[in-house]
Amino acid sequence: MKCPYCGYLESKVIDTRPTDEGERIRRRRECLQCGKRFTSYEVVETTPVMVIKKDGSREVFNRDKLLRGVMKSCEKRPVTLAQLDELVAEIDSELQNRLEREVPSSVIGELVMEKLKRVDQVAYVRFASVYREFKDINSFLEELKEILAHEGVK
Repeated sequence: MKCPYCGYLESKVIDTRPTDEGERIRRRRECLQCGKRFTSYEVVETTPVMVIKKDGSREVFNRDKLLRGVMKSCEKRPVTLAQLDELVAEIDSELQNRLEREVPSSVIGELVMEKLKRVDQVAYVRFASVYREFKDINSFLEELKEILAHEGVK
């Protein structure tokens, strides 16, 4: 495993533990040259899920890209990286467990919004405003009214 600090190709494993309900293995490593520690993750290779974009093009599902997008909507919010990692892991797991190997980006967007709504409503609205491409303030207000209506039900 290549050290992210000095680039040396050999390290020793200090700690190993399962994460994401056994879906991944987290390994804590120490570089044999510079002595710095870093974390690596091991995942089982699966048939990739292809994302069908709005324009009809296809690309391989990218967990990191999804995490970056969710992190952007949670900037300056009281949401931990662990919560976001768990949210993305849940979505990744749901996509991997589907029978279809091609999933429209709209399905992924809806999954993100469903899960973000439970984590942080401001982050949910931020994500929804970009994802749903609100054309004007009225469509944005309609979404907020729907959130408030569901809150009143609880």
